[in-house]
Amino acid sequence: MTSTLGRMRHLREGSFNGKSVLYWMVRDKRANDNWALIEAQKIAIDNNVPLEVCFNINNNYSESNLRQYDFLFKGLQEVEKTLDDLDINFHLLLGPTYIKLPEFIEKNKVGHLITDFSPLKVYKNRLKKVFENTQIPISQVDAHNIIPAWITSDKKEFAAYTIRPKIKKLLPEYLTEIPKIKKHPIKNKNSSKDILWGKILKSLDLDESVKPIDWIKPGEINAKTHLSKLKSHLIDYNLQRNDPNLKKLSNMSPYFHFGQIAPQRVAFEIKNSTLPFEDKEAFLEEMIVRRELADNFCLYEKNYDFFDGFHFWAQKTLNEHRNDERDFIYSPGKFESAETHDELWNAAQNEMIIRGKMHGFMRMYWAKKILEWSPSPEIAQQTAIELNDKYQIDGRDPNGYTGIAWSIGGVHDRAWFERPVYGKVRYMNFNGCKRKFNVKSYIEKNQNKS
Repeated sequence: MTSTLGRMRHLREGSFNGKSVLYWMVRDKRANDNWALIEAQKIAIDNNVPLEVCFNINNNYSESNLRQYDFLFKGLQEVEKTLDDLDINFHLLLGPTYIKLPEFIEKNKVGHLITDFSPLKVYKNRLKKVFENTQIPISQVDAHNIIPAWITSDKKEFAAYTIRPKIKKLLPEYLTEIPKIKKHPIKNKNSSKDILWGKILKSLDLDESVKPIDWIKPGEINAKTHLSKLKSHLIDYNLQRNDPNLKKLSNMSPYFHFGQIAPQRVAFEIKNSTLPFEDKEAFLEEMIVRRELADNFCLYEKNYDFFDGFHFWAQKTLNEHRNDERDFIYSPGKFESAETHDELWNAAQNEMIIRGKMHGFMRMYWAKKILEWSPSPEIAQQTAIELNDKYQIDGRDPNGYTGIAWSIGGVHDRAWFERPVYGKVRYMNFNGCKRKFNVKSYIEKNQNKS
């Protein structure tokens, strides 16, 4: 038996035999508008036991940096405080997940484990190892997508036009108000230990050369404040979103990536706002259809970050042009330091290094030029992924992997006119950008790295 609307699926069935329920928070790092926490609380109340929440730091990613962990930790500190006010203990576990989580489960006599959903391989593998090292019932809730990814489709969708009808059919049922989490009626007699956030952050082996950002503030409260301003900021979004100089974007992706606000909350508020119809529709298309398409791609395509994950037509055309002469070839280091002949590309790279977020239109141009100036599509894809995941505040995300696969490998796109290097993959160039926006102004704004 599944929960309402199939948001929760049981990975291991079984009767409850414990003294607490645990929500293992992974992707959705917030206390409010969190379907995983809501479902966990229901199970805890039904069994008359305390509800525990944990987040595990398994810092084995070589490119971990201060920019991303600063945003993460400040958001988690707010989660800890909010949950404490709700009589729900929050725990920060440090070390290999497959060891630390089973230890916590045994020590706290957890009778049911609930976790949220991510389509990425690293999280699937962690969940698999936890599953193998525990015996209790385990359930998973998609608290990120408005429609659970496994409900929207049971296969990899070819493009937006194939997933859009499925989403639109289900959306009226799913795009609703979200129940509030309540003060938990059964308080744990053992209080959680104080978390020394600053000390733990300093103890992690982080790349401190990638500095924290200051143009957007982390946490649920700041995310909701940001949302409240969107209702006026998105006026003319439909006409102006592709001009990098106007910055007519929502900038919600950092909050979505770190799970500090529910996409369902944003979509619900924008849908019911007084924004002009065209702006509302354009934004919701990007925020719902395109974002949930990215989750679909990463869920059903195990090679989402490799050449083998491209559509067959794109693999074929890129292979046919593999040995084409390149006008320029740059090493990953030259790309990283923004030392190409193209001032526009360098400006986009500088924007990402400094700001931690590149404008969406420039992100496409940026990735396509990496393809054009790399020895092979495989090297281009890995270069783009490594730079994106290092500097983007929303790196290591389904949207990033899918966007790069679209730019370099034609994923979710169609075949275009054939040309050198690209084959039939969609082409972008400097002159095309000049027709869309003031290139000179964008370059001037993003010339320097400091």
